[in-house]
Amino acid sequence: MIHQTANLNEAEIEKVVREVVLRRFGNGPSLKPNPLVVNISARHVHLTEEDVETLFGPGATLTPQKELYQQGFYAAEETVAIVGPRRRMLPNVRVLGPCRPASQVELAFTDGISLGIGLPVRISGDHHQTVGCVLVGPKGVVELTSGVIRAMRHVHMGPEDLEYYNVQNGDAMHLRVESDGCTTVLEDLVVRAAENIKLEVHIDTDEGNALNLDGADLVELLKPERCACRS
Repeated sequence: MIHQTANLNEAEIEKVVREVVLRRFGNGPSLKPNPLVVNISARHVHLTEEDVETLFGPGATLTPQKELYQQGFYAAEETVAIVGPRRRMLPNVRVLGPCRPASQVELAFTDGISLGIGLPVRISGDHHQTVGCVLVGPKGVVELTSGVIRAMRHVHMGPEDLEYYNVQNGDAMHLRVESDGCTTVLEDLVVRAAENIKLEVHIDTDEGNALNLDGADLVELLKPERCACRS
């Protein structure tokens, strides 16, 4: 008998292993399709192509500096200063790519205090009834009339994760974190579903510090009816 070895990439290998495990053990409640990753989303800016050229010069494009967890997204080398009311400023705020149809600034609650801005909590891209600010780059200035938000805590899920957790796009989940013998629960993470997306929770720096996420021993996603804090 001749055995042939196929050239499989990492994703294809994971798929084959998962299918073998499912045939052997079934899709039991303990079999997670993907590992849960919780990342802190620090203050950052999304820009349109037009605003990139205004801030960094004609013909300028974003320069990828570091790939983010989700494929195709990156932290750029470019930074801007954010100026709020009464000339309060946050310098060197990172721009994330790729460019978007509308520019947006995502800050934490304490960032809003520093700038003197009351931040509305919004899903990314929802700019209704949001405030603006001034962005200052090395080559120009952009005045946003809206789009400054505190991003609603959320969890990105692909089709397998939706099936495993039995949720749909827009549903709410809770994040339970055990850290240094103390358990904290963040409620109402919005499920954001898409194809070809990795399972990932995004919280801001204030939330990450409150949870002591760096020292966490356990993180888990729970549906509201299963959360101990509701019992």
